[in-house]
Amino acid sequence: MPARIALFVSALWWGSLTAVGFVVVPLLFKFLPTPAMAGHMAARLFTAQTWISVSCGVLLLVSSRSNRTSALARRTQAAIVFIVLGLLLALLIEFAVAPRIVARENLRLWHGAGSLMYAVQWLCAAIVMWRLADEPRSHHELTDCRN
Repeated sequence: MPARIALFVSALWWGSLTAVGFVVVPLLFKFLPTPAMAGHMAARLFTAQTWISVSCGVLLLVSSRSNRTSALARRTQAAIVFIVLGLLLALLIEFAVAPRIVARENLRLWHGAGSLMYAVQWLCAAIVMWRLADEPRSHHELTDCRN
């Protein structure tokens, strides 16, 4: 995967987390008539966000394995812990936390846990994007990135 595409994928991951979690969902709770309606719609949006996160994470993991000698692969390898952690958090939110929130089971605890996990996932995506955007350090890496 060329460096620009990997950077675009990481930006999509981070940007979608930002838009959904920090803009769209708060607006739902502000403008929809009831919190129940907003919560129902937010749950659907967070599910869609999970699959965007998983898709982006898998693409980034595949790109880190495709060409181990390229500068892109080296930068992706440096970010691999954050890619995996972000993927794990997305899946945990979807399959462990969200069902408890929807069931209104200890809502305060699970909503807080889900919010914290979402924020950490957002930080992971930001770190991945930052590392992939890192300038190549040598002429050799610059040549590798263009291939």
